[in-house]
Amino acid sequence: MTDLGQTPTQSPAGALAIYHERRELAVVQPQGNLALVNTQWVDSEQTIYGVPGRWAPLAAGESGLRVTAEASANIVVDGARVDGSAVVRGKDSEVPSAIVFAEGVTGFVIAGEGGAYALRVWDANSEAIQHFGGIDAYPYNPDWVIEARFTEIEGGSTVGFEHLKDDGKSRELPVPGEITFSKDGVDYNLAAFKAGRALQLVFADSTNGVDTYSVGRFLFVAPGSDGSITLDFNRAVLPPCGFSYNFNCPLPPKQNRFAVAIEAGEKNALTTDGSPLHV
Repeated sequence: MTDLGQTPTQSPAGALAIYHERRELAVVQPQGNLALVNTQWVDSEQTIYGVPGRWAPLAAGESGLRVTAEASANIVVDGARVDGSAVVRGKDSEVPSAIVFAEGVTGFVIAGEGGAYALRVWDANSEAIQHFGGIDAYPYNPDWVIEARFTEIEGGSTVGFEHLKDDGKSRELPVPGEITFSKDGVDYNLAAFKAGRALQLVFADSTNGVDTYSVGRFLFVAPGSDGSITLDFNRAVLPPCGFSYNFNCPLPPKQNRFAVAIEAGEKNALTTDGSPLHV
């Protein structure tokens, strides 16, 4: 998501309000977080819940899945209706495939570890979107705008991140450097992995499971050329799994677990009656 930034005449609280509005719009988009209704890994020929066709892995080293269906199933891959079989290229391909199952129901294929692929199915009129009431968030808190230092690790490093659905197994993710700062007499050394051109900080604090989503939250940051980096926890967001259980989110590593309450950023996704969508 594009950060709107802050105009010279706009207060930090005003800029945050606009950012929050854009977040609420983003999660209800046709392939926004609330639209994801299934993620199913395919290791043999099989059906996939909620959509037609039979799906099978390709030969080792090839990107994507193969779908087999009659024309009456109305599966459209890259603009052409499937009548027989078609290759659906994964998101790791230079030209990923797009799938349409029905009006508002779309899909694409994601890559996993060891050459595995899964189909993700999105419904623009999902039950979660219909019952979405908003994203609860803290008011702007200047105490949690932190000026920190980013120190690049020569050659890079990796840190093991557990994921919500991986049964305690750890995945080594590339960490290009360390983020350090001191607050209230405590020194912090955080690990953030690369997420496109930004760094993704996965963190937990003592509000989790009390005022905020139990799994933790994300913060996307970018270091300056001089190594300075601003951690504005008012921009902390819920992970995708806070909106749909069909995401498998990374969990905060030990060094990113704060013993204090970070009362800034998003708290929970809410239903129309004001209750948390997920806890």
